[in-house]
This record gives sequence, structure tokens and C-alpha cells, in this order.
Amino acid sequence: MFTKILFATSGSPCCDAAARVAFDLAARYNAKLFVYHVLGVPSRGFSQVVVDVRTGEKVELDEDYTLWVKDELGNTYDRQMKSGVDCEIETAVGIPHREVLRKARQEDVDLIVMGASTTGCEADADAYQRHFAGSTLQRVAKVSKAPVLVVNRPVASFWGGFTNIVFGADFSKASEHAFKFALNTAKELDAKLHVFHAIDIGSTHSLISQKQLDDQMIEARDRMRRKYLIQTGDFKNVTADIWEGIPYVEIVKYAREKQADLIVMAHHSKDVGDEDSAFGHTLEQVLLRATCPVASVNRPDKIQTV
Repeated sequence: MFTKILFATSGSPCCDAAARVAFDLAARYNAKLFVYHVLGVPSRGFSQVVVDVRTGEKVELDEDYTLWVKDELGNTYDRQMKSGVDCEIETAVGIPHREVLRKARQEDVDLIVMGASTTGCEADADAYQRHFAGSTLQRVAKVSKAPVLVVNRPVASFWGGFTNIVFGADFSKASEHAFKFALNTAKELDAKLHVFHAIDIGSTHSLISQKQLDDQMIEARDRMRRKYLIQTGDFKNVTADIWEGIPYVEIVKYAREKQADLIVMAHHSKDVGDEDSAFGHTLEQVLLRATCPVASVNRPDKIQTV
């Protein structure tokens, strides 16, 4: 399923949950795991002084400091590394999202694993209070050719593999790639696939009549059948449901009801090359609230037919 996995980490406790999932995936699928940390951003030009991405402090960058960081990462993930996973610890200097994307392209990875914040616990706490996912995650998920698996909360890391997969359907073009990833993953792992759509009644300023809601339900069922379910072929381990409400709330509730261990959603962008465009509201809120890992998919590059 996965042969190369990139785990982007700050080495802080905020990445512990994502680390458990990354190492577990690598062990289960005998994949090569790259533990990757960006040391910091050069303070100016080709200066050897970098601004640490976690603390914001200026640090003199030399071989001793680089080796010390690698040793610290090795100590942090010592228990997981003793499990026999084929793992490499690497560091880089630069802007975090650019370096993560560069490494992912260089190694041609099948999956990127991240926490909602890769810059430290304080940034992560602020992100949750503002209901806003970390900017590094936004930019990586926006342009990554590989699916990005996000583990935001500790509860989301204690699972036994992918057995129940929820796909959040929104009928967009981007969702076609996300559905293929969800379907292929379910087929490969013999998992249950739950196709789910939430009719948005939270963004309207006027009441929706029951007839209008019934009509939307009928239309949504037809679109779900034509756009997604027709692709399942002989794969029978699939269900489909449509609820009404606020989409991100209903997706999280549905995933809990189905005891999902993975949620797959499309990452929307008018131009996937625009690294500064806004993060999708529904996906962002699901990332912050889900009790299982969430996979963000926006490109077909690393999605193959099973």
C-alpha cells in the first residue's frame, strides 16, 4: 500500500500522536520511513544563523548543532525505532513547508504524515483556539502530490490499522481523486468504506422547507450513485449515507458512529499551485475535531488503481 512515508516533525510532544501513526504504518506495510525536521529559517541571506522554527530563537548553525538535533530526534523516537522499522532521520534548513515538499518530491513518497502543527505545542494550542490549522500543514496539503495524513489529537493515534474508512463526499472535481484513494485503500486492506455526504443547512439564513430538503436528498443520492458508487464495481464492502446539518459537524459525528479509523476528504483549491490560498473550511474543522487520522487528497499523481 505504502512503500515510502515522510513524517514531518518538530520533535515536540505535539508530534507524538502523528509519530505513533507514522511508525505504525511503516511497520505494517514494510515501508521506508523518513523522519524529517526543518531546523529553521536563515536570518538573512547565506547566514549561518537560523531562526529555530519551534522557539523563534536565533541559533548558530554548525555541524555540532545539526548532529545534536539528530541525536535528540533519535532519543525522542528511540522506542519506535527499536521496532525494526527502516527509518532515516534527516534535517534541513529553510522554510518548513517548502523543505517538506522538496523532500517529498525528492524521495517520491506515497504518503506524508503530519500533525496539525509542526512548529510546536504553543502554536498548536493557538491554532485550535482560532479554529485554524497550522500554516505549514496548509501549504503542504495544498500542493503535495502525495496524500497528506494528519493526526491532530492524541486520541487519533491509538488505532489498529485501517478497517473502517469514511469518505466525505462533496461532489467536487477534487473529490474524485480523494474517492479513488479511499476506494483503493479499502480494497487493498479489505476495509469497510462508508461514503458520506452532509447537506449543508447551516449556511442558509432562511428556513428550508421539508420539500426542499427531500428534493436535495433525492438529488444527492442520485449524484452519489453516479459519481462514486458506480466505481466500486465488485467491491461490496461499501455503504452510503446522507445526513443534513453543518458538514464538518456531521462528518465528525458520522465517523464516530462508524468507529472510523480514517477519514478521507478532498483538499480544495482554485489553483493547487497557489501555496497562499485559504485552507478549506470543512476540511480544516474536521482536522481539528476528528478522533481518527484524516487524509487530505487533492491530486491524482500518487493514486493508482487497485
